[in-house]
Amino acid sequence: MIELQDIGKTFSKGAQTFRAVQNVNVRVDPQSVVAFIGPSGCGKSTLLNMIAGLYPPSEGRVRYNGRTVGDVNTDVGYMTQKDNLLPWRAVLDNVALPLELAGWPPAKRYDAARAMLAHVGLDGFEQKFSSELSGGMRKRVCLARMLLHGPQVLLLDEPFAALDPQLRIAMHDLLLKLWAENRQTIILVTHDLMEAITLADRIVVFSKRPARVAFEGIVDLPRPRDVDSIRFTSRFHEIYTAFWERLRQEYDEVTP
Repeated sequence: MIELQDIGKTFSKGAQTFRAVQNVNVRVDPQSVVAFIGPSGCGKSTLLNMIAGLYPPSEGRVRYNGRTVGDVNTDVGYMTQKDNLLPWRAVLDNVALPLELAGWPPAKRYDAARAMLAHVGLDGFEQKFSSELSGGMRKRVCLARMLLHGPQVLLLDEPFAALDPQLRIAMHDLLLKLWAENRQTIILVTHDLMEAITLADRIVVFSKRPARVAFEGIVDLPRPRDVDSIRFTSRFHEIYTAFWERLRQEYDEVTP
């Protein structure tokens, strides 16, 4: 589905340059959930931006469904840590925005938006504004908006990091249910190893900047996964310990 082939990225600001990504090779299979994890500022979000076609790699190429990504990739949905809802628009208008931009007539796009809001548990909140919603509700609105135009791939850049632990678990449960229904390919950037193991089929750990693949491994927990109980299983703890021992080495390298 997605291939990062010998990817490198260098940024320039005036006379200064810095290397964000170097020689990254990653393959993401269709309908899989892959987590990117590593030290802060190591270049994980830079990789998502290149998959989305927001800017090109300096070296190598991004392949999507067999073609090279050379412009904005409209087949993907992108959700960031900030909710980016338009505060002057009600929930219904925020969710319907992708279909509005695509030229759908009002009645058709609003019907689709209402159905999606009900699907994520927000029916009855259509005319509320983002300032009237809790953090978890705003994340549900963002999910609904992202899913409405039917993306094949979901790029999630620490989307639940700002939520408290209880809300984060609720969002994990919702995301797993939506994935079970739609089977999109998901790439999740996270700093939370427990989140990565709970959601992903595979975890790719990156080094400090410039990002290189330090190691990767499979999360062989069965699906469907019960978010409330899976973290207390012996296999979950075995996977956590194995990843943390390697991940700690990467974090130790950036600790003064």
